Parts: sequence; C-alpha cells; structure tokens
Amino acid sequence: MNIQRIKRRGVVFTYKNPSTCDLNLYLIRGEKYNYIIDTGLGSLTAEPIKEYIKNDNKPMVVINTHYHWDHIWGNGSFQNCFMIAHQLCRELIRSHWDEMLEQNNHRCCGQVAMNLPNLVFEQGLYFPEDKIRLFHAPGHTADSISVLDKTEKVLIVADNVGENMAEIIPGLDCGKDVYRNTVEKYAAMDFDTCISGHNTILGKDVLETILNKL
Repeated sequence: MNIQRIKRRGVVFTYKNPSTCDLNLYLIRGEKYNYIIDTGLGSLTAEPIKEYIKNDNKPMVVINTHYHWDHIWGNGSFQNCFMIAHQLCRELIRSHWDEMLEQNNHRCCGQVAMNLPNLVFEQGLYFPEDKIRLFHAPGHTADSISVLDKTEKVLIVADNVGENMAEIIPGLDCGKDVYRNTVEKYAAMDFDTCISGHNTILGKDVLETILNKL
C-alpha cells in the first residue's frame, strides 16, 4: 500500500497489485468528519486507513462511489458510522453481491462482509462544515457518484476516468451522452486535481482529453 498526501487534508491510499490495475482509496480529513471514499477489496485494504486516523477522534463518514466489488468489499470494516451512496448503489450491492463474490473471490484481501450503505441520496448531499459535496455522476455505472472537496479543489471521480491514458474513457454502463453530460458537469466545477479509482493523480485537463475522444 502506497500512501501519499494530497494538499493539506487529502490522502490517497494506493493498493498495488501486479496482476491487475492499481486501486485508489481516498481520505479527506475534514474539520468535523473524516471522509473515507471507497473501502477496497476487504479488511486488509481498509485497515491502513483506519490505522492512519486511529488517534483522530472525529467521526467517520464512509462513501461508496459505486457498487463494484473492488470499491465496497471493505465496508464490513467500518461499523457504527454513516455509510453513504446513491440510492441505486445500495440496491445493486444487494442484488449483485453473490455474483461478484463468486466471480472474484480470489481477489479478496482479508475479511469481506456485506455492509450496505445506511444513508442514500438521489441527486446530492453537502457537508457545509467541511465543504464536501457529493453528487450523482452516472457514466461508468448508473449509480456512480463523485465527491468535490471545495476547500482543496480536489475532485474524486472514481471509475468515471479510465485506468490509464490509453483507455481514458472507462467501460460505460450508461450511454455516451449520459457520460458526456457528467464530464461536462465536472468541467464546469472549480478544481485542479482529479483522483480516480485506478489511474494516476491527474489534473483538470484530463477532461478535455476525454471529451475529445468521445
């Protein structure tokens, strides 16, 4: 696990796996809450984040960006906290859990247990004390959400950006028009740093590359 500070209050935890692509989990250390964005492949990918903030008494907010297994299998490591996702995400985790586990159980890292989001939304949520905005951003999946840290000007887009520059447009469950609308929404926002689920840390200019390729 590689741990890298991003500006003043962000930390990206990158799980390196030679047999597949890197996986980025993100932590925002807010004034009121610690925000954990995606939980990874199980308890062993979630544990470094918990260790990092073990002496911080602020409550945790866990955010699932979408329902795919590599982003939610560590949910069981986080109990008694807000676990937030789009309303579709909760339904999709429940309906696809057995299938995802059966097909990818060789990728489990530590203990894996279903722990469904307990706070869901349709369009967006805002945490004013920490200036953290969550919003629906369909594209890679219908339930995808993104997170904007307005203070740091960091946008966490999860898998709405592809795994590398050669495949910068991700696999899409939604139509290209839906995805284009999401990317254009990103482009209208005030940020300069883009954190994806699997790619390197990128700048806002990646959006122009995506739009030119669509």
